[in-house]
Amino acid sequence: MPEVVVVVVVVDSFEPQPTTKTAAAQTGASSPIHCLTVPPHFLTGAELSAGELAALLDRAIELKDAPLSSRALAGRGVALIFEKPSTRTRVSFEMGVYELGGHAVVLRSGETQLSRGESPRDTALVLSRQVAALGIRTGADAVLEELAAHATIPVFNMLSASHHPCQALADLMTIREAFGELAGLRLAYVGDGTNVARSLAILGSMAGMDVAIASPPAYSLEAELSLPPGAEGSLTLYHDPLEAVRGASAVYTDVWVSMGDEDTASERRAALGPYRIDDALLDAAAPGAIALHCLPAHPGEEITAEVLYGPRQRIWDQAENRRHAQKALLELLVEPAPA
Repeated sequence: MPEVVVVVVVVDSFEPQPTTKTAAAQTGASSPIHCLTVPPHFLTGAELSAGELAALLDRAIELKDAPLSSRALAGRGVALIFEKPSTRTRVSFEMGVYELGGHAVVLRSGETQLSRGESPRDTALVLSRQVAALGIRTGADAVLEELAAHATIPVFNMLSASHHPCQALADLMTIREAFGELAGLRLAYVGDGTNVARSLAILGSMAGMDVAIASPPAYSLEAELSLPPGAEGSLTLYHDPLEAVRGASAVYTDVWVSMGDEDTASERRAALGPYRIDDALLDAAAPGAIALHCLPAHPGEEITAEVLYGPRQRIWDQAENRRHAQKALLELLVEPAPA
């Protein structure tokens, strides 16, 4: 396997950082489509092949058109552990499980023995005998990984410190609805190099998109991030948001102060100020470019109110699409119940 050395030269905070990666460059050749693990977990998104991702998005669009057409979870339960606050994730998963005929077992922080010292391993062993799948919204990725290591049912990531793959599924679905396809499109993300940015890089490149991420030097996504095998798109890191959005069909942002970052809020706002999505930044993108945001939003910070509530965004479609994309994911992960 050839070694890839990435050299980043930054002259100032708005000098382009053309660090471009493709999966082929990392491996020396494209890899064959692989199968999901057994049991099939969804922790980062890289567990999917390009074919599985495309099929999942096809199915999500079908389920949006006919939301009560599937009974894939009839008579079955899905445990949803929330160690972090949630609006969209909780409502979309709870309603999605219901529409699939199942029952969502919602476990909030403090309601499980995890909060009193029980290990993720023991939790996984217990829940594996009670429900058909297990999702967790947590902080440290180690908790998610330990659950997956010991569960005999699918474990899926509803948010962790490093990844937010369920959000990225809805994002790709929304872009596909807007433009009809994903391969060859440029997706620009501007702002803090968060878990959302990382998941967009992984799943966007898997879908054949050219993902461009612009962040201040102190908040950049790691240059050593590996793209999944089989990814036909690319990832390019920049410091200049104008460089990132050039030719982009979708321009995406996230909050400047995420959960746990409150102590550095002032420094973050100062550094990220030039990365706001406004009409001028959208004008620098491709004609007809759309604005996206994973929400919650802070109008006047990472996005202007004019864009957030105006005609150039698909943000509210994006929020709705969480439900449809996640239903397709659950259909993929959970085996049909025995007759």
